[in-house]
Amino acid sequence: MAARQIFADLGYERATIRLIAEKAAINVSMVIRYFGSKENLFATVAVFDLRLPDLEDIPKESRGLHLVRHFLARWESGDRELQALLKVAVTHETARQAMTGIFNDQLAANLALQGLDRPRERACLIASQMLGLALVRYVFAFSACVNLDDDEVVERVGKTIQAYLDEWS
Repeated sequence: MAARQIFADLGYERATIRLIAEKAAINVSMVIRYFGSKENLFATVAVFDLRLPDLEDIPKESRGLHLVRHFLARWESGDRELQALLKVAVTHETARQAMTGIFNDQLAANLALQGLDRPRERACLIASQMLGLALVRYVFAFSACVNLDDDEVVERVGKTIQAYLDEWS
């Protein structure tokens, strides 16, 4: 979709309805008619699938490591749209709600299917680690974090994620 690509390439602030309409080869008035505003258009296209693994297939003691490896693969997959959403979510309410929804609807639901109590709280804590990591590694590009070997990141952050998955006490 043209809007997703423009938002990914330029970010929310620099994207314009005119550019999006041009890319889609439609009249600007059609975009306004169907979406009303740039914010509504962004909310419509800011839908992402984390493609979470089925945790049931993974031994309980290594689920944290597996989730970190999965998230690193998603962030490093070249999916500029997900990175653009993270950048915009820091300052824009619609994007923040979209990011919150992604983790609530996908990660918390996945944890609930495993029979874990307090899945939203666990998902929130996991999101704090994974989004924080993504922010410093892929958005701010802190050199020390960018240069860390993926296996080391998985090992260190995975232990923290595993603690969030273990019994809640």
